[in-house]
Amino acid sequence: MEKFQAGMVLAGVGDALGYRKGRWESCPSGPQIQKELASLGGLGALKLDPDNWPLSDGALMHMTTAEALITDYWCLEDLYRELVRVYVEAMASLQGRPPDPATVEGCAHLKPNNFLLAWHTPFNEKGFLGSLTTALFASYAVQGKPLVTWGRDLMKVIPKAEEYCKKTIRHMAEYQEKWFYFEAKWQFYLEERGVEEEGQNKPLFPDTYNAEETDKVYKRWSSEGRAGRRGHDAPMIAYDALLASGSDWTQLCRRAMFHGGESSATGLIAGCLYGLLFGLSQVPEGLHQYVDRRTRLEELGAELYKAASAERSTEK
Repeated sequence: MEKFQAGMVLAGVGDALGYRKGRWESCPSGPQIQKELASLGGLGALKLDPDNWPLSDGALMHMTTAEALITDYWCLEDLYRELVRVYVEAMASLQGRPPDPATVEGCAHLKPNNFLLAWHTPFNEKGFLGSLTTALFASYAVQGKPLVTWGRDLMKVIPKAEEYCKKTIRHMAEYQEKWFYFEAKWQFYLEERGVEEEGQNKPLFPDTYNAEETDKVYKRWSSEGRAGRRGHDAPMIAYDALLASGSDWTQLCRRAMFHGGESSATGLIAGCLYGLLFGLSQVPEGLHQYVDRRTRLEELGAELYKAASAERSTEK
């Protein structure tokens, strides 16, 4: 249970660090962010509090997803309807946080009062397969699978997901081109790190991989020049940061939370996965003790653990 709680809490920490009340999320320069961090005394000197380090709208929607997952739903369709209901409610109560335009666009098409078509929305390429990848990696973390295998295991799952979607998604043809793009980007990434084949378990990183270099690499992976903005590169950056850092929390933050681009999104994903893998023990207490919504994040982690345990018992 502790690692489920750590996953939720550090998702909030990673989001708050990358967001910095919108200042760092909108900054295009990793070196500039890390310069500002140094002027604050460095990572270890930070004390995250709700007033100065609030959660972004992305983290609040992440919590909203967890709220839906712990409800007593009978089937996936019931879960989808509950997700639609809580997403629409959450969008109306972001408490002054500016919502991401892509989130607004997606939620605008949800129909909470339509029992049959509540979650049927037009194709949106911007978040394409990112949630699947993040959820899959979270599953691998819980299972204790070696980190280096996650990327290539993803490539085995994607064709299965495509076959499933062909049976369940309307107008699948709209997805085909972007599906290929997503696979191609991940294949390129795995080849760049030298871990695309079974037995290749030592990822390759540049000798100099500082803030300037990570910005260049992340921009190259992105499709619109803003690293972490799309569904393929947000989990990719978080995964790459984990692969490079292992259990070193400080290094993870430098790579996943303090880069130019959508650093709150990559920070949230990286923080969550780190918590599921390693817990809280190596994270400075000042970063998580008073983080925004700390109590509710812990509660959600515990409830998710109970829900997952009940599901495993049912399967057995």
